[in-house]
Order: sequence, then C-alpha cells, then structure tokens
Amino acid sequence: MIVFDLICGEGAHIFEGWFSSSEDFEGQCAQGLVACPICGCGDIEKAMMAPNVGAKSNSQNSVPPPRSSGEQSDSMPAVHTAKLPAEYQELIGKMAEAQAKILANSEWVGKGFADQARDIYYGDAEERPIHGIASAKEASDLEEEGIEIAPLPLPVIPPKTQN
Repeated sequence: MIVFDLICGEGAHIFEGWFSSSEDFEGQCAQGLVACPICGCGDIEKAMMAPNVGAKSNSQNSVPPPRSSGEQSDSMPAVHTAKLPAEYQELIGKMAEAQAKILANSEWVGKGFADQARDIYYGDAEERPIHGIASAKEASDLEEEGIEIAPLPLPVIPPKTQN
C-alpha cells in the first residue's frame, strides 16, 4: 500500500489516502471515488510529501521507529512530539477553519505575492484578496510602503501541487 497526502481544490484541506499504486489513485479519482472527508469536494490532487527514505544498512546513526497511524505525517513540520492538550487541538482546528475561509475567497499568486500586492495597492491591478509567498525582506518592504499584509498562521500547500 502507498500512503499519499492529498489536498482538495475547494478548501485546501489536507488528508491522507491509502492506495495500492499511483495508478490506483488516478483510476479512483477518474471514477469520482475520492473526495475530501472535510468538505466533500471531488477535485483531489496529491499534496507535496517528504520522501520516506530509510537509512543505509551500514549507517551508524539510529533511525527513529515509524510513526503510528494516529500521528502527524512527515509532510508537515512538528513543534513537539508530546500529545497536545484537547483545548490546543481545538484551537488549532479553529485556526485551520478560519484560514480556510480566508483562503476560499483569495487568489493564490505564489512567489509573485509582493509584486501583486504592490500592483493592487497602487491601482495597477484589480483589487482582490490574494495570498502567496513573500520573503522576510519583501514583507518588510511592503509594510514600509504602507501596504497591509498579514502572515497566515498555518502552512499553505500551493494549489495544483503534485508529487
């Protein structure tokens, strides 16, 4: 079995799917059998994943044991390995929901975020909500120009990202 991190096209919800092969995933998607468990969207793609590469058999370093199915996958950064209290899990869930609502009506502009924000601010592009990637320097420059921006609380996987 192969485990894929999947992402829906509507709400950018990330979830896990198990398939016998990559072709099985493609076939099930083509038949409309794969849907987001959160919003029901059928527009599903593979999300970026870190490869699971084991250590060489002659390696001196120890490799941590595989994670259990209830733990976070390797595709997202972890803050702490201890189980979070229920109220923290609830807060993170609410942040994720709020961010999904914000992004639902926002256009992904990728690495062109700073240029697009600047064009909108100066009236060279249509006013609309956007989100994307900006370096710390670009964000600082935008703020110095009086262009209001805000960091997103949780990581965002770019739409249409494939393995």
